[in-house]
Amino acid sequence: MGIVSNVFAGKRYAVLGLARSGLATVETLAASGATVVAWDSREEARAAVADKADLADPAEIDLKGFDGVVVSPGVPLNRHPIAMQAKLAGVPIIGDIELFALARPTLPPHKVVGITGTNGKSTTTALIHHIIEQAGYPTRMGGNIGLPILGQEPLEPNLKGVGVYVLELSSYQIDLTHSLDCDVAVLLNITPDHLDRYNGFEGYVASKARLFAMQSSDGVAIIDAATEAKHQILDDWSGHEAIEIDSVNVTDQSAWPSLQGPHNLQNARAAIACCRTLGIDLPTIFNALASFASLPHRMQAVRTLNGVLYVNDSKATNPASTAPALAAFPPVNGRPRIHWIVGGLAKTDNLDECAPRFGNVAHAYTIGEAGHMFADLLRSHMAVDDSEMLSAAVRRAARVAQPGDVVLLSPACASFDQFRDFEARGDAFAAAVAALE
Repeated sequence: MGIVSNVFAGKRYAVLGLARSGLATVETLAASGATVVAWDSREEARAAVADKADLADPAEIDLKGFDGVVVSPGVPLNRHPIAMQAKLAGVPIIGDIELFALARPTLPPHKVVGITGTNGKSTTTALIHHIIEQAGYPTRMGGNIGLPILGQEPLEPNLKGVGVYVLELSSYQIDLTHSLDCDVAVLLNITPDHLDRYNGFEGYVASKARLFAMQSSDGVAIIDAATEAKHQILDDWSGHEAIEIDSVNVTDQSAWPSLQGPHNLQNARAAIACCRTLGIDLPTIFNALASFASLPHRMQAVRTLNGVLYVNDSKATNPASTAPALAAFPPVNGRPRIHWIVGGLAKTDNLDECAPRFGNVAHAYTIGEAGHMFADLLRSHMAVDDSEMLSAAVRRAARVAQPGDVVLLSPACASFDQFRDFEARGDAFAAAVAALE
């Protein structure tokens, strides 16, 4: 059944967008005794909630008297008519995370950890969840990863203590919550991204900073010391406890096979700081770091064939997230060993953030819409094959790679020129690798 709360009983909500979180939202509200109006452009999605909600587009009805409009994080509020419609009716626009926040007083005692940042959120969220689980505490993982948090059963305390909800939070999700008070809030990094939804980079930073502004005075902030948002957040944090991620004195990653590269060192440091704050001892934390398995599409080891390791890092959709992947495999005996598959729908016209690690690359294979541009950028630094298609890049890399080398899909681009999403791109890479003989 998931989370059901009497705080929604007798209230009226409109739900726009009926993907996984939207469906869980409708089910939670209906089971809680709320009146629900729901809409999605897909007929099959509307049919799935027809027995729980009235069907109407919230952007086209009178919203006066509603308690909230719950929108999918994918709805661009800076362009969608629902924003003006709700404003004229005086109705707040919220997301499923805000509904969770509103329901919290009716749930058994618990804690909430929120993780945000441009890159590394999913790995860090899964890692914190894994450590808590290994420590024996009740825990749930949700938000921008896994199952919608509203669709999961509430946590009950056990002999170890209260449960912990671990939430990955995108800037869009933070925009749609107003009362999520995290016991621990984590900011990994901020680099320019999603600027089509914000008033420049400052607007994007301000969105991330709101996660910390919502914390109570006894909350803990864990923040990347290098991020430009650090001072903006800490200046408003009088009386709060703040921990800088870089202050966690851990440098040896050799015992953590799924956490290689400088980006995963940062992720691990953030997870260690968070779990120490929750009272988990270091031996338990380090054992959990060693047993952690990579998430799909995030530095995921797909196969080793003829001594060549194939790594799926399709989630690297911008140069900032690809740069640490290139750093994870340095030269051996002075010989670069990365065969880098790069390209797609570019978010920038350069690869400057990756440039310091070009010396680790033996050969680049460019694909997608940005392929020709990136091939021109890279030819003066390394051998380049303008492959265009991902399957061709895999085959050509397999022919050239030597034992000890790494074929790395880390595209530094969005996937939408050739694939439905980064998962489909990663699956296509894994399929192409599986087809090799």
